[in-house]
Amino acid sequence: MTATPGWRRAVGPVLVAVALRPWLWPVAVVTVLRLARPGWWRRWPPVPRPDPDYWRFRMETAYGGDGGGRPAPPDVVDYLRWCRRRH
Repeated sequence: MTATPGWRRAVGPVLVAVALRPWLWPVAVVTVLRLARPGWWRRWPPVPRPDPDYWRFRMETAYGGDGGGRPAPPDVVDYLRWCRRRH
C-alpha cells in the first residue's frame, strides 16, 4: 500500500520548513517515527511513512473535509515547537 497523494505533496514544503530550523530536527525525527506504520523498515522502500488511513484521519480532524488536505508548513513547525516544549 502506498502513501496518499496528500502525504506526498506535504513532504517537500514541510521538509524545507523543518530544515531551516535545526533545533527542531531531533523532535521531527521522533515525531516521524511515531507516526510511521509499525514495521515500516520491513517494507520496500524502507521509509517511515504513516498508514494512509491514519494520515487521512489526521488530516480530516485537523483541516476538515475528506482528509485529502495537507498540513501547512507553519502548522507543522508550530506543532514541533509545542512537542519540544512538552519534553
